[in-house]
Amino acid sequence: MKRLLVSALSIFLVGAPVVADDEADAADVYEMGEVIITGSKLPQTPGNVTQKISIITADELGSLVLGNGNLAEILSYTPGNFANVLSRNDANWGSSGGLAHTYKGYMLDGLPIDAFVDLQSLDSWAFQRVEDQRGSASVLYPTYLAMDFAGNQSPLAGTANFILKERVASTRTSASAYYGSYNTIGGRFFHQRAAGNLHMFVGSHYEGSDYTDYGTEGSWLNMIDNPEYKKAKLYMRGTYFLNDSGQRASLYAHRTWHNGDAGRPTRGFGHAYTTLNAGYTNPISDRVTASAKIGYRDYVRRWEEDKFERNDDGDIIPESLVLLREDGVDQSVMPADLSLSIITGESNVLTAGVDYQHASYETSSESAESGETTIGNDATATTIGFYAQEELRLDALILRAGARYNIISHDIDLLQGSPPGDDSNSWNKVLYSAGGRYNHSDELAVYANIGTSFKAPSLKSVGGTIPLESKGDSTLSGHVPNPDIKPESGTSFDVGVNFRPQDGLQVGLRGFNILLADQIVQRAVPAAPQSEDINAGNTTTRGAEVEVTHRLDERVEWFANYTFTNAEVTENTEDPSKVGAKINFVPESSIGVGVHLTFPQGLRATVTVQSYSGIFQDVSTEAEALPGYTLVNARIQYGVRTQDGYDLSLYLEPYNITNQTFEMPWQFQDPGFSVNGGLMVSF
Repeated sequence: MKRLLVSALSIFLVGAPVVADDEADAADVYEMGEVIITGSKLPQTPGNVTQKISIITADELGSLVLGNGNLAEILSYTPGNFANVLSRNDANWGSSGGLAHTYKGYMLDGLPIDAFVDLQSLDSWAFQRVEDQRGSASVLYPTYLAMDFAGNQSPLAGTANFILKERVASTRTSASAYYGSYNTIGGRFFHQRAAGNLHMFVGSHYEGSDYTDYGTEGSWLNMIDNPEYKKAKLYMRGTYFLNDSGQRASLYAHRTWHNGDAGRPTRGFGHAYTTLNAGYTNPISDRVTASAKIGYRDYVRRWEEDKFERNDDGDIIPESLVLLREDGVDQSVMPADLSLSIITGESNVLTAGVDYQHASYETSSESAESGETTIGNDATATTIGFYAQEELRLDALILRAGARYNIISHDIDLLQGSPPGDDSNSWNKVLYSAGGRYNHSDELAVYANIGTSFKAPSLKSVGGTIPLESKGDSTLSGHVPNPDIKPESGTSFDVGVNFRPQDGLQVGLRGFNILLADQIVQRAVPAAPQSEDINAGNTTTRGAEVEVTHRLDERVEWFANYTFTNAEVTENTEDPSKVGAKINFVPESSIGVGVHLTFPQGLRATVTVQSYSGIFQDVSTEAEALPGYTLVNARIQYGVRTQDGYDLSLYLEPYNITNQTFEMPWQFQDPGFSVNGGLMVSF
């Protein structure tokens, strides 16, 4: 089976600018056409939205190196997005907009997805583009009811919308086969076609690897063998266009199987992730468009635990490697959205709608000795939101204002294996957002935005995965419960300018200020392989970003950006010692530089450099920062043959070229330099 999958061949490979900003050349805007950007639910060009928007096209995705196969790495090339992916088998613990990346709303065609699971599950070949919006979007888009990992995810600092391919211009098949470091073998396949009004694609991706130890020296991971893994992805989408006016219905289905071990005989894992999206859009008239979307996300995770122990001489006790138990998490989320967009006046846009989410969350543990399964936490959460937003377009001036009313409820059956004293909780909240943009000319635009958010604690925050009395136990890993944790509220403000001094050269400058009351942060428990959610207190995040993109000619394009962030606790009446502590997972300085070169005879190359200052794991004035690092990646492609619609090419992707084995949270580290390369074909 492996040989069959690996023998599949290639990719659409393209070179294009690494990042296309919201003030693109006129020709680029024309080619892109109207797009549904994250700041609105009607098709329009990015210059007509008050928030800062960057668009990464499908062509650009082909030139980016994703060292750990995580979609967060795509966004790390844009300002303010820091990807901190722990390994090929683990999630991203980075940040966005000066806050943990749980403050960015991640979406698939406008419906929320999980920042931790879906970003490592979905496949980039399915996307037409990625739209990265910086600044609050908490009126049109909801907080995602994620109960696992770091909990609920709010769009206070921005949104990233992964847009699936929809219309098929021609029948096309693409495939790749690759081999790389750690005996990594993989293959990808993608086929698209149109049959009358039905446009569809199917795709698959397989990767297997012996991999290598990705724990720091003395890490609780304690790997004694290669942590092997296998990943298989299968996905499809069909869109049926009912008429020429744009009325259409679509269905997308994705499934990921992820199996392997964590470097010990009885530390195996087996995860299965399912993502479904269905949508219907009906332009009722030239001025009214209705849209309905519904999705389903199912996250099933299983992993083994042993009794790992060393004797006084530091040697592993063989008997401690026997299986102790199998732990698991079952989480499902069903999001839905119904919206109506109305053009009022000449070009004003009124958007109103309602969205809904229902989430279930259960943790379990099966004893290896007795075979008995114990349920730890068992709960459901529901939210319904009513929203409305008006965009006024007064020639060069665009004004936007909106409000949202959220009803949130949590119902808990079990907490730490027992019925809780308080088995339900609910909140009713009003949020608002407003902004303005002035397009002084084709070369100069200024903008400003403000928005609010609310985030309730997740069940994992409250119930944890290990008993409260085990906090600080260096022999037991897991998440410590915090039954006293409070919800948080936030306000985000940003202001910026976009400048195009000449064709092909774009400059952007943006400043932001975010205030959070009772901010919920996840910290590392000192001297133990444990995490805990706490209220850090009132926090302030201030920062600025500058970016430049320049297309010199058809052969040379480059970008550079710099983001400075100061995120710290400003008030904590319960624990004054935390005042002045830095917010964890947020680098103070981040730099991104890249160049894309197109040479004669089909040779193309992209080289990127990302440099970050150190980050903190704990929110404490006594915490020490993890060292900063610089990451250098490249992608080199050579077109072997192009003839009659048949394209054959070779590629090479060296990752972490300077071999930086930098430390990350939770005692993980990057293994250093690796490389993979392969053959790609499209016909």
